[in-house]
Amino acid sequence: MRHHWLLLGACGWVLLILMFVTKYINFRATDGYGERVVSQNWTDSGTRTIRVQRPETKTKTKTSPRPVVQVSSAPSSTSQQWQSVIDQRNRLLSSVCKEQDLRNLTHNPVSKFVLDRIFVSDSHKILFCQTPKVGNTQWKKVLIVLNGAFPSVEEIPENIVHNHEKNGLPRLSSYSPLEVTHRLDSYFKFLIVRDPFERLISAFKDKFVLNPRFEPWYKLDIAPAIIRKYRRFHSDRGHQGPEEERGTGLRFDDYVRYLGDAEGRHRLDRQFGAHIIHWLSYVELCAPCDITYDVIGHHETLEQDAAHILRAAGIEGLVTYPHIPPGITMYNRTKVQSYFNSISKRDARKLYARYQGDFRLFGYQRPGFILD
Repeated sequence: MRHHWLLLGACGWVLLILMFVTKYINFRATDGYGERVVSQNWTDSGTRTIRVQRPETKTKTKTSPRPVVQVSSAPSSTSQQWQSVIDQRNRLLSSVCKEQDLRNLTHNPVSKFVLDRIFVSDSHKILFCQTPKVGNTQWKKVLIVLNGAFPSVEEIPENIVHNHEKNGLPRLSSYSPLEVTHRLDSYFKFLIVRDPFERLISAFKDKFVLNPRFEPWYKLDIAPAIIRKYRRFHSDRGHQGPEEERGTGLRFDDYVRYLGDAEGRHRLDRQFGAHIIHWLSYVELCAPCDITYDVIGHHETLEQDAAHILRAAGIEGLVTYPHIPPGITMYNRTKVQSYFNSISKRDARKLYARYQGDFRLFGYQRPGFILD
């Protein structure tokens, strides 16, 4: 009987030792640094990285740089080199702003309409001017996180981003004149631009081809009004674009004639109200010759520009820019050309005349089909 109890006791000790060893091994096996992955970010070189954060300890120890694990490669670009790109863009903008023959296309008073386009983060002293169809949703998410409404960009519901009663993003127009002046003079200011014609195509596809169900006014009000005024032959289906225009019935050539009508479109614009922001020029939206922006990012180099903006605004370690799918920001010359194949030279030139300020201010080349 005594041997029986001794055997049971020995088995108990063995079980206790195994439990301790297993717990110790699991604790050590979290990763090589005893750390966990918390977010993804873009470095100044455009290299996607995973940032890791050390767990908090109760004793104060000397801090060391957080490890960065490289998971993919991209063309290298140092912070100083990319700053030179930003400086070059700003010099070009300043130079074109001074050209008197373009003044009507490059200057715009800083009106309430412009202030309505600028979103504010007071806690981090940042102003962001919204330019639709240039990836603005992602930047609004960044500011929403900075303003404390959500802990990360991944946790923001899509229906909240553009709901300005719930997303915690104040517009600059909501401040007093003195407060507006103070913020324009002292806050970090930026906007993002894109090839003007590619942006117009993006707006056309989104609002008149795909036509989201939650935006029925593009189909019910705006498209019919443009068709009535600008379709040359109402009995003729005309040229379809690269994609069949489904949903609203508006054709790309109708849209181009409307946008290029320097005089006649104003009555429709007043009728359409704020919905025209999707195809207004950058000058009309953000007044870049009348507000001094610190950084003008380009959609075509968004990986590098996003990293630079986070760094220059002093928020690099506080929030991450959402993941950028490879190739999504590249200029698609073939797509632009295919849309304009069915557009007359006259209509294309009138459209370019309206957006010439955007092309010149931000260094975009005049399309070849305009010159032919």
